[in-house]
Amino acid sequence: MSFPTILRDYGLQDYVDSWHRMQRFTTERSAESADEIWITEHSPVYTLGMNGKPEHLLGKTSIPVINTDRGGQITYHGPGQLVVYPLLNLNRLNLGPRQIVGILENSVIATLRQYGIKAQSLVHAPGVYVNGKKIASIGLRIKRGFCYHGLSINNNMDLIPFQNINPCGYTGLEITQLAAYGVNIDNHELAAAIVHKIIKAIEK
Repeated sequence: MSFPTILRDYGLQDYVDSWHRMQRFTTERSAESADEIWITEHSPVYTLGMNGKPEHLLGKTSIPVINTDRGGQITYHGPGQLVVYPLLNLNRLNLGPRQIVGILENSVIATLRQYGIKAQSLVHAPGVYVNGKKIASIGLRIKRGFCYHGLSINNNMDLIPFQNINPCGYTGLEITQLAAYGVNIDNHELAAAIVHKIIKAIEK
């Protein structure tokens, strides 16, 4: 039986609303449910993973700080950053945690290559990096073989809020974005390229 992946473009969304919808979707779905990929961006918010340490938030802030149920430490979401949430049945796809993280990383790396940006992943630190600067973050939650949360990639956004955190728990980690390399595309174009590669990889 074929299970085509459903794409949903939600535009700018409140983080907590998106998170709770993902939780409900994952709790209520069955082994026969179609997988979905959600495309969105969020209003300004810091999110802290389940094992995240509060001290990685370096100072007081008016930006909301949300304790969430994904893996990883602290990160920032804001307008101009593309967020892709793959809501997948990993058991059906015969994928483990490392494999799905690798698919997300490689989809970003291949997309950046299209735009002339050479990027790489690091074994000890999930995500995608350009010349040692982080351009994309990955954090997932897996329950009953289903995954949710996903990846964020900095496209053309205000990077200043990253200065108030140790991104992903790493002191002094620099953050970059596509716009810094002269790439000026909207999130829809960026999403189309990345999601195409994710679907191609999971439907092999």
